[in-house]
Amino acid sequence: MRDKFFGGLDFGTSGARISIINLKRELKYSNSIPYEYGFKDPNSWSNSCEKLLDSLPLHIKSNIVKLAISGTSGTLIACNLRGDPIGEAIPYDQACNDNKNLIESLTIEEDHLQTPYSSLAKALKLIDKYGKNILLRHQSDWITGWFLKDWTYGEEGNNLKLGWDLIKESWPKSYFNTSWVKSLPLIIKSGKIMGQIHSGLAERLKLNKKILLISGTTDSNAAFLAAGLDKEEGLTVLGTTIVVKKIINQPIKEKGITTHRVCEDWICGGASNAGCGILSKFFSDLEIKELSRQINTSTKTYINLIPLNSRGERFPVNNPFLEPILSPRPVSDSLYLHALFEGLARIELKGWEKLYELTGSLPKRIVTIGGGSKNPQWRAIREQIINIPIVSCKKTTSFGTALLAINATQ
Repeated sequence: MRDKFFGGLDFGTSGARISIINLKRELKYSNSIPYEYGFKDPNSWSNSCEKLLDSLPLHIKSNIVKLAISGTSGTLIACNLRGDPIGEAIPYDQACNDNKNLIESLTIEEDHLQTPYSSLAKALKLIDKYGKNILLRHQSDWITGWFLKDWTYGEEGNNLKLGWDLIKESWPKSYFNTSWVKSLPLIIKSGKIMGQIHSGLAERLKLNKKILLISGTTDSNAAFLAAGLDKEEGLTVLGTTIVVKKIINQPIKEKGITTHRVCEDWICGGASNAGCGILSKFFSDLEIKELSRQINTSTKTYINLIPLNSRGERFPVNNPFLEPILSPRPVSDSLYLHALFEGLARIELKGWEKLYELTGSLPKRIVTIGGGSKNPQWRAIREQIINIPIVSCKKTTSFGTALLAINATQ
């Protein structure tokens, strides 16, 4: 009997990663590549798909049976009715401050959408720019459509910031009075079989022509699946940005907070605009590794930085005008890196405090996933500041996406 393989593709800020697992949920292959044209260009996403799939060993290519996609939550593009992108995507961390009055009128009972970081704010900006005869699709949904050559559908979790209500399983009533409601996707639950890969694409990439595409999820939900958390644990994703998540009993609607449904659990969390992205502006990966070894984690720097990747913050405070504070910069590079780690840990702490304020509980242990999870000095600094035990998870977000594929149902 031939092996069956299940694939997960994850699209982050800096590049894409693939994980292939077998029926025993064992990782059989993994690879990652940076974007060729930059994060905002959808051609980077499809180009990455082709390169990652093209480099697969032939015995895996011909035996992949299911494939799921995860992408950054809140990255939105406009495309024509054939699915071709029109211009660049608006990324998750970009505030759209136009149409404030219109947004408020559309979301009278949906306060959590009244933020310039919402996908609704991005959608209205795209409609202003390109007109109403367009499709509005999030990153994961557009890539899934690229595999199917059908951009009809959108996965529920990726569309919460656009206004999809998980409880009512509907868009807000106000949307149905607009001229652009037809631009929204038909919503499908995460982990559902959507259809077969387009035959021409399968043939060109020498893939199994019967691969089933599975409705995906957001990158942080895929990280949650990879980490395999229980109700006593919390998740911190240390990627380009910092994401904190935990399981809750009832869904919450709050600005800057997203509540997802993952494997029948309610997952509450928020994403900062601070994270590893700021570190890469000052140091290479090798420099971070070397300088980290020079840090004495038992001491404090007393340098109070706010290391946002750019102006504006989504969570734990919702302030599109918040400015980063990246100085004073000491002469010692290792001391500066230490101060950046402390600043990021304080933001993470405030994130957990915000979730405690909303849910009444803190995790007893924090599981960390993402590039930053590999740094032992940062982990020690985080434990001191947050005062909760922290462990690292070696599995990748794309591994969690592959798990979504293997568990898929009709």
